[in-house]
Amino acid sequence: MLALLYLKQLSEDTMSIMNGKKGLIMGVANERSIAWGIAKTLADNGAELAFSYQNQGFKKRLIPLMTSTKSDKSFECDVSKESNDFNSIEGMFEKIAKIWKEIDFVVHALAYSDKEELKGKYLNCSRENFLNTLNISAFSFTRVAKSALPLISLKGGSLLTLSYLGAERTTPNYNVMGVAKSALEASIKYLAMDLGKHNVRVNALSAGPVKTLAGAAISGARHVFRYSESVAPLKFNPQLNEVGNAALYLTSNLSSGVTGNIHHVDGGLHSVAIPKQENLD
Repeated sequence: MLALLYLKQLSEDTMSIMNGKKGLIMGVANERSIAWGIAKTLADNGAELAFSYQNQGFKKRLIPLMTSTKSDKSFECDVSKESNDFNSIEGMFEKIAKIWKEIDFVVHALAYSDKEELKGKYLNCSRENFLNTLNISAFSFTRVAKSALPLISLKGGSLLTLSYLGAERTTPNYNVMGVAKSALEASIKYLAMDLGKHNVRVNALSAGPVKTLAGAAISGARHVFRYSESVAPLKFNPQLNEVGNAALYLTSNLSSGVTGNIHHVDGGLHSVAIPKQENLD
Protein backbone atom coordinates (compact mmCIF):
# COMPACT_ATOMS: atom_id res chain seq x y z
CA MET A 1 0.00 0.00 0.00
CA LEU A 2 2.79 2.42 0.92
CA ALA A 3 4.55 1.54 -2.31
CA LEU A 4 1.43 2.40 -4.33
CA LEU A 5 1.03 5.72 -2.52
CA TYR A 6 4.69 6.50 -3.18
CA LEU A 7 4.34 5.73 -6.89
CA LYS A 8 1.18 7.85 -7.09
CA GLN A 9 2.94 10.79 -5.44
CA LEU A 10 5.99 10.32 -7.67
CA SER A 11 3.76 10.39 -10.75
CA GLU A 12 2.01 13.57 -9.58
CA ASP A 13 5.33 15.25 -8.79
CA THR A 14 6.75 14.31 -12.18
CA MET A 15 3.76 15.69 -14.05
CA SER A 16 4.22 19.07 -12.36
CA ILE A 17 8.00 19.16 -12.54
CA MET A 18 8.01 22.48 -14.41
CA ASN A 19 5.37 24.20 -12.28
CA GLY A 20 6.38 27.80 -11.59
CA LYS A 21 9.07 27.78 -14.29
CA LYS A 22 9.03 30.25 -17.18
CA GLY A 23 10.89 29.95 -20.43
CA LEU A 24 11.29 30.95 -24.05
CA ILE A 25 10.97 28.62 -27.04
CA MET A 26 12.69 29.77 -30.23
CA GLY A 27 12.15 28.07 -33.57
CA VAL A 28 8.67 26.53 -33.73
CA ALA A 29 7.92 26.20 -37.45
CA ASN A 30 4.85 23.96 -37.29
CA GLU A 31 3.37 21.06 -35.32
CA ARG A 32 6.03 18.67 -36.66
CA SER A 33 9.03 20.70 -35.57
CA ILE A 34 11.30 19.53 -32.77
CA ALA A 35 10.82 22.89 -31.05
CA TRP A 36 7.09 22.19 -30.87
CA GLY A 37 7.62 18.69 -29.49
CA ILE A 38 9.73 20.24 -26.74
CA ALA A 39 7.28 23.08 -26.09
CA LYS A 40 4.32 20.74 -25.77
CA THR A 41 6.13 18.46 -23.31
CA LEU A 42 7.27 21.38 -21.15
CA ALA A 43 3.78 22.92 -21.15
CA ASP A 44 2.18 19.56 -20.29
CA ASN A 45 4.49 19.44 -17.29
CA GLY A 46 3.54 22.85 -15.97
CA ALA A 47 5.91 25.33 -17.65
CA GLU A 48 4.75 28.81 -18.62
CA LEU A 49 5.98 29.53 -22.12
CA ALA A 50 6.77 32.42 -24.41
CA PHE A 51 7.60 31.96 -28.08
CA SER A 52 9.63 33.76 -30.72
CA TYR A 53 8.89 33.80 -34.45
CA GLN A 54 10.92 35.09 -37.39
CA ASN A 55 8.18 36.88 -39.34
CA GLN A 56 4.42 37.19 -39.75
CA GLY A 57 4.22 34.05 -41.88
CA PHE A 58 5.63 31.95 -39.04
CA LYS A 59 3.42 33.77 -36.53
CA LYS A 60 0.26 32.60 -38.34
CA ARG A 61 1.34 28.98 -37.88
CA LEU A 62 2.47 29.57 -34.30
CA ILE A 63 -0.65 31.21 -32.82
CA PRO A 64 -2.90 28.09 -32.80
CA LEU A 65 -0.09 26.03 -31.25
CA MET A 66 0.57 28.69 -28.63
CA THR A 67 -3.09 28.74 -27.69
CA SER A 68 -3.01 25.02 -26.97
CA THR A 69 -0.30 25.66 -24.35
CA LYS A 70 -2.31 28.55 -22.85
CA SER A 71 0.45 30.97 -23.83
CA ASP A 72 -0.29 34.50 -25.01
CA LYS A 73 3.31 35.70 -25.21
CA SER A 74 5.08 35.86 -28.55
CA PHE A 75 7.89 38.02 -29.88
CA GLU A 76 9.11 38.68 -33.38
CA CYS A 77 12.82 37.95 -33.61
CA ASP A 78 15.09 37.67 -36.63
CA VAL A 79 18.42 36.42 -35.29
CA SER A 80 20.26 37.73 -38.35
CA LYS A 81 19.45 41.34 -37.39
CA GLU A 82 22.01 43.52 -35.63
CA SER A 83 21.68 44.19 -31.89
CA ASN A 84 20.32 47.71 -32.35
CA ASP A 85 17.30 46.45 -34.28
CA PHE A 86 13.95 46.29 -32.45
CA ASN A 87 13.39 42.68 -33.59
CA SER A 88 16.91 41.44 -32.92
CA ILE A 89 17.82 38.90 -30.23
CA GLU A 90 18.81 41.71 -27.88
CA GLY A 91 15.64 43.67 -28.64
CA MET A 92 13.50 40.61 -27.95
CA PHE A 93 14.99 40.05 -24.51
CA GLU A 94 14.41 43.70 -23.66
CA LYS A 95 10.73 43.12 -24.44
CA ILE A 96 10.66 39.92 -22.39
CA ALA A 97 12.14 41.77 -19.42
CA LYS A 98 9.12 44.06 -19.42
CA ILE A 99 6.70 41.19 -18.77
CA TRP A 100 8.83 38.73 -16.76
CA LYS A 101 11.27 39.59 -14.01
CA GLU A 102 13.13 36.33 -14.55
CA ILE A 103 13.17 33.21 -16.69
CA ASP A 104 14.28 29.66 -15.99
CA PHE A 105 15.16 28.32 -19.44
CA VAL A 106 15.58 29.09 -23.12
CA VAL A 107 15.24 26.54 -25.91
CA HIS A 108 17.12 27.57 -29.07
CA ALA A 109 15.96 25.53 -32.07
CA LEU A 110 17.19 27.64 -34.96
CA ALA A 111 19.28 26.75 -37.98
CA TYR A 112 19.44 27.83 -41.59
CA SER A 113 21.47 27.27 -44.74
CA ASP A 114 20.79 27.66 -48.45
CA LYS A 115 19.34 24.26 -49.36
CA GLU A 116 20.96 24.40 -52.77
CA GLU A 117 24.35 24.33 -51.04
CA LEU A 118 23.42 21.26 -49.02
CA LYS A 119 23.72 19.26 -52.22
CA GLY A 120 26.89 17.96 -53.80
CA LYS A 121 30.26 18.71 -52.23
CA TYR A 122 31.05 20.86 -49.21
CA LEU A 123 34.04 22.39 -50.96
CA ASN A 124 31.63 24.25 -53.27
CA CYS A 125 30.15 26.18 -50.36
CA SER A 126 30.05 29.93 -51.02
CA ARG A 127 31.58 32.41 -48.62
CA GLU A 128 28.24 34.19 -48.25
CA ASN A 129 26.35 31.03 -47.31
CA PHE A 130 29.14 29.83 -45.01
CA LEU A 131 29.02 33.05 -42.98
CA ASN A 132 25.23 33.23 -42.98
CA THR A 133 24.87 29.59 -41.91
CA LEU A 134 27.27 29.96 -38.99
CA ASN A 135 25.75 33.27 -37.96
CA ILE A 136 22.19 31.94 -37.76
CA SER A 137 22.87 28.35 -36.71
CA ALA A 138 25.72 28.82 -34.22
CA PHE A 139 26.54 32.40 -33.25
CA SER A 140 22.90 33.22 -32.55
CA PHE A 141 23.02 30.84 -29.57
CA THR A 142 25.93 32.75 -28.06
CA ARG A 143 23.99 36.00 -28.47
CA VAL A 144 20.93 34.37 -26.88
CA ALA A 145 23.03 33.22 -23.90
CA LYS A 146 24.47 36.69 -23.36
CA SER A 147 21.08 38.39 -23.68
CA ALA A 148 19.26 35.90 -21.47
CA LEU A 149 21.79 35.93 -18.63
CA PRO A 150 20.47 39.07 -16.86
CA LEU A 151 17.02 37.48 -16.75
CA ILE A 152 18.01 33.98 -15.64
CA SER A 153 16.62 33.13 -12.22
CA LEU A 154 18.98 33.55 -9.26
CA LYS A 155 18.10 29.92 -8.49
CA GLY A 156 19.79 28.98 -11.74
CA GLY A 157 18.61 28.12 -15.20
CA SER A 158 19.07 26.11 -18.36
CA LEU A 159 20.00 27.00 -21.93
CA LEU A 160 19.28 24.28 -24.46
CA THR A 161 19.99 24.10 -28.18
CA LEU A 162 19.68 21.48 -30.92
CA SER A 163 22.50 19.73 -32.72
CA TYR A 164 22.78 16.73 -35.05
CA LEU A 165 25.12 13.82 -35.75
CA GLY A 166 26.50 15.74 -38.73
CA ALA A 167 28.47 17.81 -36.21
CA GLU A 168 30.48 14.73 -35.25
CA ARG A 169 30.86 12.88 -38.55
CA THR A 170 30.14 13.49 -42.19
CA THR A 171 26.57 12.79 -43.19
CA PRO A 172 25.15 12.89 -46.72
CA ASN A 173 24.11 16.32 -48.00
CA TYR A 174 24.64 18.10 -44.68
CA ASN A 175 27.79 19.97 -45.74
CA VAL A 176 28.18 23.45 -44.22
CA MET A 177 25.38 22.77 -41.75
CA GLY A 178 27.59 20.09 -40.20
CA VAL A 179 30.37 22.66 -39.83
CA ALA A 180 27.92 25.06 -38.19
CA LYS A 181 26.67 22.39 -35.79
CA SER A 182 30.27 21.56 -34.86
CA ALA A 183 30.80 25.23 -34.04
CA LEU A 184 27.59 25.18 -32.02
CA GLU A 185 28.73 22.16 -30.00
CA ALA A 186 32.07 23.81 -29.26
CA SER A 187 30.21 26.96 -28.20
CA ILE A 188 28.17 24.92 -25.73
CA LYS A 189 31.31 23.84 -23.89
CA TYR A 190 32.75 27.34 -23.69
CA LEU A 191 29.42 28.84 -22.64
CA ALA A 192 29.09 26.16 -19.97
CA MET A 193 32.41 27.34 -18.54
CA ASP A 194 31.45 31.01 -18.71
CA LEU A 195 27.99 30.59 -17.19
CA GLY A 196 28.63 27.86 -14.63
CA LYS A 197 29.45 30.38 -11.92
CA HIS A 198 25.99 31.87 -12.48
CA ASN A 199 24.41 28.42 -11.96
CA VAL A 200 23.34 28.40 -15.59
CA ARG A 201 23.59 25.07 -17.40
CA VAL A 202 24.23 24.88 -21.16
CA ASN A 203 23.47 21.70 -23.10
CA ALA A 204 22.37 20.40 -26.48
CA LEU A 205 20.06 17.70 -27.74
CA SER A 206 21.34 15.78 -30.74
CA ALA A 207 18.25 14.11 -32.16
CA GLY A 208 18.25 11.45 -34.82
CA PRO A 209 16.47 12.09 -38.14
CA VAL A 210 13.03 13.60 -37.50
CA LYS A 211 10.57 14.43 -40.29
CA THR A 212 10.57 18.21 -39.89
CA LEU A 213 10.34 21.15 -42.29
CA ALA A 214 14.10 21.73 -41.93
CA GLY A 215 14.90 18.05 -42.44
CA ALA A 216 12.86 17.97 -45.63
CA ALA A 217 15.21 20.57 -47.13
CA ILE A 218 18.08 18.07 -47.08
CA SER A 219 18.50 16.20 -50.34
CA GLY A 220 18.01 12.44 -49.97
CA ALA A 221 16.29 12.81 -46.59
CA ARG A 222 14.07 9.78 -47.11
CA HIS A 223 17.13 7.58 -47.66
CA VAL A 224 18.69 8.91 -44.45
CA PHE A 225 15.51 8.09 -42.50
CA ARG A 226 15.39 4.52 -43.79
CA TYR A 227 19.12 3.95 -43.33
CA SER A 228 19.23 5.26 -39.76
CA GLU A 229 16.27 3.09 -38.80
CA SER A 230 18.06 0.00 -40.04
CA VAL A 231 21.41 0.84 -38.41
CA ALA A 232 20.42 2.32 -35.03
CA PRO A 233 20.49 -0.22 -32.16
CA LEU A 234 16.86 0.53 -31.25
CA LYS A 235 15.83 0.22 -34.92
CA PHE A 236 13.81 3.42 -35.03
CA ASN A 237 14.09 7.16 -35.50
CA PRO A 238 13.01 9.27 -32.52
CA GLN A 239 9.50 10.66 -32.17
CA LEU A 240 8.84 14.23 -31.06
CA ASN A 241 7.67 13.09 -27.61
CA GLU A 242 10.97 11.27 -27.04
CA VAL A 243 12.96 14.39 -27.87
CA GLY A 244 10.55 16.39 -25.71
CA ASN A 245 11.11 14.08 -22.75
CA ALA A 246 14.88 14.54 -23.04
CA ALA A 247 14.38 18.31 -23.14
CA LEU A 248 12.22 18.08 -20.03
CA TYR A 249 15.14 16.44 -18.25
CA LEU A 250 17.65 19.03 -19.44
CA THR A 251 15.50 22.08 -18.63
CA SER A 252 14.31 20.84 -15.24
CA ASN A 253 16.03 20.37 -11.90
CA LEU A 254 16.47 16.69 -12.75
CA SER A 255 19.63 17.68 -14.63
CA SER A 256 20.94 20.11 -12.01
CA GLY A 257 24.42 18.57 -12.26
CA VAL A 258 24.61 18.43 -16.07
CA THR A 259 26.23 21.07 -18.28
CA GLY A 260 28.43 21.22 -21.37
CA ASN A 261 26.77 18.03 -22.58
CA ILE A 262 25.59 16.83 -26.02
CA HIS A 263 22.71 14.47 -25.25
CA HIS A 264 21.83 12.06 -28.07
CA VAL A 265 18.25 11.02 -28.72
CA ASP A 266 18.79 8.90 -31.82
CA GLY A 267 18.09 5.30 -30.93
CA GLY A 268 21.82 4.81 -30.37
CA LEU A 269 22.79 5.73 -33.95
CA HIS A 270 25.74 7.85 -32.78
CA SER A 271 27.37 4.80 -31.18
CA VAL A 272 27.46 2.80 -34.41
CA ALA A 273 30.47 2.76 -36.75
CA ILE A 274 28.88 3.65 -40.07
CA PRO A 275 30.70 2.62 -43.26
CA LYS A 276 31.69 5.21 -45.84
CA GLN A 277 28.81 6.17 -48.11
CA GLU A 278 28.42 8.07 -51.31
CA ASN A 279 26.17 11.12 -51.21
CA LEU A 280 22.52 10.20 -51.48
CA ASP A 281 20.53 12.07 -54.14
